[in-house]
Amino acid sequence: MTTIAVAGGTGVLGRQVVDACRRRDLTPVVIARSAGIDLVSGVGLDDALAGVDAVIDVSNVVALRAKPAIAFFEAATGNLLAAGERAGVRHHVAVSIVGCDRVDMGYYYGKRRQEELVGGGSVPWTIVRATQFHDFAGQLLERSPGPVKLVPKMLSQPVSARQLADHLVDVALGEPAGLAADVGGPEQHQIPDLARRLLAHRGERTKVIAAPLPGAAGKQIAAGGLLTAEGAVILPETYDAWLAAH
Repeated sequence: MTTIAVAGGTGVLGRQVVDACRRRDLTPVVIARSAGIDLVSGVGLDDALAGVDAVIDVSNVVALRAKPAIAFFEAATGNLLAAGERAGVRHHVAVSIVGCDRVDMGYYYGKRRQEELVGGGSVPWTIVRATQFHDFAGQLLERSPGPVKLVPKMLSQPVSARQLADHLVDVALGEPAGLAADVGGPEQHQIPDLARRLLAHRGERTKVIAAPLPGAAGKQIAAGGLLTAEGAVILPETYDAWLAAH
């Protein structure tokens, strides 16, 4: 039976990838601190990757500034690749973000470093850049305290985490392909609009203020920096369909 390790397997996308593996009768190995495995220190990785065919790395860190984001991905990705090489992993799949190479935000510098490490490593690899998930607007609401919610003005193309998870398992079972096609959803939306629709769906009357992003990043996003490129894989679930299901 094919075994797939899921780095960050307890997160929003990670849980979906684990479920996608189980639906296909594959064996998922959850790599997370709650499972006794630490990507940053490397503790437990060698045992976790023993006998693993492929790795899907959806690990993440909450960091808005470049320095902590780069530090996390250097440590986590470096340890994961080194352990994968020792274990003879056939295919390393790293999930990145559409636009991380052209939008100059702190966290995206970390994703760029992750991509550099994966691309320069010895384990055969595929990088899949995906857009923000349907869940993203809700996550931003949770991070904004108080009765009025400040949500950054971001033109996005939200995608279903569940459908992305199925796509990632397909990629992991296939041959390493280097930088793969972008993956996104079928519609373009402003994130504050999605936040308002989510609150209305919940029956809440909380006010949402769209906060313009300053500097170069704001201009890059407004110009479509977070939207998929030509030839992208478009997954069909709309935001309305996701709302109806949640």
